[in-house]
Amino acid sequence: MSASGFSISARDLVEAFESRGLVAGVGHIERYNPALQSLRTRLEDGDLGEIYQVVTRRQGPFPHRIADVGVVKDLATHDIDLTAWVTGQEYAAVSAQTFHKSGRPHEDMVAISAKLSGGPIVSHLVNWLSPNKERFTAVTGTKGCFIADTLTADLTFHANGAQAMGWEALQAFRGVSEGDSTRYSLTKREPLQVEHERFRDAVRGGGEGIVTLREGLRTVQVAEAVLESATTGATVNVPAADAPAGS
Repeated sequence: MSASGFSISARDLVEAFESRGLVAGVGHIERYNPALQSLRTRLEDGDLGEIYQVVTRRQGPFPHRIADVGVVKDLATHDIDLTAWVTGQEYAAVSAQTFHKSGRPHEDMVAISAKLSGGPIVSHLVNWLSPNKERFTAVTGTKGCFIADTLTADLTFHANGAQAMGWEALQAFRGVSEGDSTRYSLTKREPLQVEHERFRDAVRGGGEGIVTLREGLRTVQVAEAVLESATTGATVNVPAADAPAGS
């Protein structure tokens, strides 16, 4: 299926479910990771101030179960979704480069640069060519930097320092605003179980804690813009998200 074919199919699913008033969810399990859920809450509460940058790394060995798509649609979609979700912002433009190193027809490595609707810049590194598994998210802003490790569900905040430093040589080496670091104690529940519970509640009419098909469609559209950029070598502007039916 072509790149545009995926978004057409996704849009057809959205319209089919919305027109019948049916509940459907997309399996973006990272939204239910305790570290990212805590991060999103803290960003909403203004703990970081203005968001400047989001950086993610999703790397590991090749999974032989995947045959129909490359890393952009299998893995990078998780980073695209979580970035839009934790920041509350849409992707505005993307630029990407891909590698094909494993002899398969699909890409197995991608480097993505992007800009969000509110101005933050974004970087995603995703591959199937690394012997070590990494799931890293960093969000930098006015007050410091949050780092989430979603393999261990740990969240750490590195604050900008408020203490003046009289040792000029050390200040130049360490940075002008290095402050305290805090590793949060989080209640850690299995993300897949939480995801299933949220879907159950949504089916029962008791909540909106699922990733909707329309949100999934948006992620597919951004992923296709990434692949278009990798093919053409140009920065691709991402069109505005589709409006919900009846809006």
